[in-house]
Amino acid sequence: MAPTISISAKTADFMKKDPRSLEQIRRHYEVEKGLADRLRRAAPEERRKMYGGLYDELYRSIDDHPLLTRKSQAAEEEGAGPPKAVLTQLKFLRNFLTPDTKFLEVGAGSCLLSLEVAKQVKEVYAVDVSQEMTKRSSFPANFHLVLFDGCRVPQGVGGIRVAYSHQVMEHVHPDDAIDQLRSIYESLLPGGMYVCIVPNRINGPHDISRHFDKVATGFHMKEYTTGELSRIFRKVGFSKVASFVGARGTYLRVPQFALRIMESCMALLPFGLRRRSDALCRCGCCWRSGWSGGNEVRLADNLLVPPGTGL
Repeated sequence: MAPTISISAKTADFMKKDPRSLEQIRRHYEVEKGLADRLRRAAPEERRKMYGGLYDELYRSIDDHPLLTRKSQAAEEEGAGPPKAVLTQLKFLRNFLTPDTKFLEVGAGSCLLSLEVAKQVKEVYAVDVSQEMTKRSSFPANFHLVLFDGCRVPQGVGGIRVAYSHQVMEHVHPDDAIDQLRSIYESLLPGGMYVCIVPNRINGPHDISRHFDKVATGFHMKEYTTGELSRIFRKVGFSKVASFVGARGTYLRVPQFALRIMESCMALLPFGLRRRSDALCRCGCCWRSGWSGGNEVRLADNLLVPPGTGL
């Protein structure tokens, strides 16, 4: 018998942004939560063998998963240009790309972004855990697809000028996050940069469980605040970390102490009010709205870059 799940009015509003039925959303939640629980309980040596298989199982089980839908729509609309979400990311990334750039995307998924970047740079490495999501008939000559264990970027990937991830780090078990970040750091050239965009924990959760739970129980293993990310980056070796906030691909650098103060204030609010922080955004707070995991609205990207960016 399926569990009884109560849904608040606010959650119902979020669900309106998802074209699927309540039953489809609930099935997605139950399947993903079950798979995520297996990953959370696994021993470290087991997890590294599980990431790819669990995500492939999710995509095979949930054929209406929003990421699969987005990939399918992009294929059907080939020739009409990249999707809006990809254009938004490109708008910001172009600030750091040159024809000589060697680019790495961690968690490339459908590879839609990396394929667009490949048109503008010397070489692209797209790494991901899922065979199902990355399936394509062909890639350009300067494009390299690399499957990995979800923890460490393979040693053969190096000399990177710009590394990038969008909605990825929160999917990594917190005990594995340091290893992943360190391997990205080691892949960079001196003066290279890593742009890391993640949803903010304060007004989460931001995975499929946001419709049903107060903390992330799906494949978001851990959601972060600005302060938490800064400490992790510095621990790995980045000597300087900067935060940016913005919308539609346009970002401004904001002092981290200001973001931490805002997060501390918002953390004092009841859960329901934190979830309504999209209203605070319209009142002028420096948070941004966008898409999380392809199907949920979220705010407050933490965007971090190390030295050598000229910013």
